[in-house]
Amino acid sequence: MNSRRTELLAAGAATVTVVLWASAFVSIRSAGEAYSPGALALGRLLSGALALGVLCLVRREGLPPREAWRGIAVSGVLWFGFYMVVLNWGEQQVDAGTAALVVNVGPLLIALLGARLLGDAMPPRLLAGMAVSFAGAVTVGLSMTDEGGSSVLGVVLCLLAAIAYAGGVVAQKPALGSASPLQVTTFGCLVGAVVCLPFAGQLVSEAAHAPASATFNMVYLGVFPTALAFTTWAYALARTTASRMGATTYAVPALVVLMSWLALGEVPGLLTLVGGTLCLAGVAVSRSRARTAAGPVTVAATATAPVPRPEKASDPS
Repeated sequence: MNSRRTELLAAGAATVTVVLWASAFVSIRSAGEAYSPGALALGRLLSGALALGVLCLVRREGLPPREAWRGIAVSGVLWFGFYMVVLNWGEQQVDAGTAALVVNVGPLLIALLGARLLGDAMPPRLLAGMAVSFAGAVTVGLSMTDEGGSSVLGVVLCLLAAIAYAGGVVAQKPALGSASPLQVTTFGCLVGAVVCLPFAGQLVSEAAHAPASATFNMVYLGVFPTALAFTTWAYALARTTASRMGATTYAVPALVVLMSWLALGEVPGLLTLVGGTLCLAGVAVSRSRARTAAGPVTVAATATAPVPRPEKASDPS
C-alpha cells in the first residue's frame, strides 16, 4: 500500500511539473518582449530562489549534506544557469519549430547518459515510448517551422541547451540520494542565480522600462515553473530513473499547444495536433510496464523541458 501511495504521489508531482513547465512557454511570450535572455534568466532565478528560501526557512531545512553538493553545483551551473540563458538566446535566433527539434534531443541524451553513468535500465517500452514521442516532437516542430527562420548559431545554441539540460538532470539524480528535493532545488537555483549575476546590470536597466505585465510574468516564471515545478520534478526524480523522467518531457509540447490555443487563441493545425497526440501516446507507453504475476505495475513519475512554442520565443524550461 505504501509503495502504491508513493507511486501516486510521484506521478502527481510529475504532472504538476509538466503542466507548470508548459505554462512557462505562454508566460515567456510577454516577459521575453521586454527582457533580454540573460536578464530574464536572472530575474526568474532570483524570484525562484527567494520563494524557495522562504519555504526552506518555514520547513527548517538546513544545508544539504556534503556528498550532495557536487551534484547540486553541476546541475545548478548547467541546468538552472547555462541552460536558461542559452535557450533564451537560441530561440531568438531560430524559429520555435527548429528549436523544438533540436532541444528535444535532450531526453534521448538523458537516457544515454543515465544508462552510462547511473546504470539506468533501458526497457523496450521506454525506448518505444521515447521513439513515438520524439516522432511527435518532430511533427510538432515541422508544423511550426518557418522557412528561412533558422541560423547556424541558433541551432548550435539550442543543441548546447539540450546537452546542458541532460547533464543537469543526470547530475541531480545522485544528489537526491542524500539531500531532500527542496534542498537540491533551492541550492541549485541559487547556484544558477550566481552564474547569471553578470546580467544584473541588464536586469536593473530593463526592469525600469519593462511593462508591469512582463515583470509579472518573469516573477511567475520564478515562483511557479522554477521554484514549485523544479521541486516537484526533484521529488519525482528521486523515486524513478532519470531516463523515465526525461521521457515524460515529451508531454510538454502537447500541453503548450493546448494552452496557447486556450490562452492566446492560436489555433493549431492538423499536423500540430497529430504531433501532440503522438507525444502524449509515447509518454503513456514509456510510463507503462509489462504485466507481472502480481498484476499490472505502473511506473510513477516522469516530467519536462524545453519545448516548442507556437512562435519565436526567448526561453525552457
